[in-house]
Amino acid sequence: MLPKEILQAVKKLDLSEKLLLVEDIWDNIATSNATIPLHEWQKHELERRYKEYKSGTMAIHDWQGVHDELRDKYK
Repeated sequence: MLPKEILQAVKKLDLSEKLLLVEDIWDNIATSNATIPLHEWQKHELERRYKEYKSGTMAIHDWQGVHDELRDKYK
């Protein structure tokens, strides 16, 4: 099936069916063995951040604190 044909079929679905389809697609991507290609600068940045984390010099924020800060900021 061609991408245009898939899109036409998706347009005919109800919203709930579209959401289930998206969920299935994400699940398929997550379980596939394919890796997402990274640029060299991205690899270097990830390595730098990981080293900073492992050395204990990175400031760590728990999710609840970040969530609370954002809620307060955008009330």
